[in-house]
Amino acid sequence: MTTKRFLAGFLLVSLVLAGFVSYYASSHPDGLEKIAADKGISAKEKDHSLKDSPLGDYGVKGVGNARLSGGLSGVIGVGAVLLVGGGLFWGVRRRGTEPEQAAGRDERAPSEPARKG
Repeated sequence: MTTKRFLAGFLLVSLVLAGFVSYYASSHPDGLEKIAADKGISAKEKDHSLKDSPLGDYGVKGVGNARLSGGLSGVIGVGAVLLVGGGLFWGVRRRGTEPEQAAGRDERAPSEPARKG
C-alpha cells in the first residue's frame, strides 16, 4: 500500500466517523460527569465562554437539523486538525542543511563512483 492510498483511506475513515457515526454517540453523561453530579461538584460549573461560537456545543450555529449540524461540525473539525497538523508538519519537516547545499556537495552515496559524461 502506498503512502498516498493510506492517507486517502485515513482521511475517508476520519470524515465518515466525524460526519456520520458521531451522531450515534451516547448522549448520556460519562463516568466523570456522573460522579460530579452525584457528589454535587457539577452545581458549581459555569457555561464556557465560547458556547455561542459558530461551532459551539458540537454543532454548527444556524443549522437547524441536529444530524446535519453535528456532522458538519465534525467534518470542519477534522479539516481544521488536518490543516493545522499538516501545516506544523510541513513547517518542521527535515530539510537538507544549508551549508551542504550552498557548497554544492554531490548527494550521491559515498560508495557510488562518479560518472563521466
